[in-house]
Amino acid sequence: MKIILLSILALSQPAAGPSNSAPTALTATHQRDLSCVAAFAIVASEQERGIESALDYPLLTERGRIYAGEIGERVMVETGQTREQVRDAILAAVADQQAKVKNVAEPEQVVAAEMEKCLPLLDTEVVPKPKPTLNQCAGMLQLAYETVYAREKLSKTAQDLKTLAFVLDNRAREKMRGEGKSGSESDIILTQTREEMRALEQDPSKQAALDIDHCFALAAPEKKEQNFEH
Repeated sequence: MKIILLSILALSQPAAGPSNSAPTALTATHQRDLSCVAAFAIVASEQERGIESALDYPLLTERGRIYAGEIGERVMVETGQTREQVRDAILAAVADQQAKVKNVAEPEQVVAAEMEKCLPLLDTEVVPKPKPTLNQCAGMLQLAYETVYAREKLSKTAQDLKTLAFVLDNRAREKMRGEGKSGSESDIILTQTREEMRALEQDPSKQAALDIDHCFALAAPEKKEQNFEH
């Protein structure tokens, strides 16, 4: 079940060392944090499925996974509970989150209230990465396509990356055209930016410092404005 993916990943961290004392109950803070793990797991799953209301929130696949892992480990250490006990607590939190939106008229409002409470905790625990520019994203996705193509030829992943890189390149050119730049100027800028991104590949720590999830958000289909003519 996809909605619990991040929750299960919370328990993929190294197990805490054995405790000499009996496990203690979850505190209110632990319960709050595990509830947020569940909320992020559900929203991340909806984002992966392209549900529009979920895309109003920051992309949570990577940061939600890190948050889940850190919270799961912390709860084990602070309570002495086993991996299985903490996993069960997370699954219970997922069920509770699902119950909150069941049979309610405005489920999006319930989710919004949860995210208003949880996102500041996420920002404290897992500081957001800097967002790449549109030009940087065009370069990053093009290089990602080239890397995958060299390894897998035109696999499904390579085709998807090629499409995303094409979309981002077009949007970057449209933006620069709107700024008064010529096609030749855009070519030069995009080539320079791509080479800068290629240089970052030599330093994985710098490349990982950028929020590549933001690039996928920039490549998402644009919302069509509805025209109501009478």
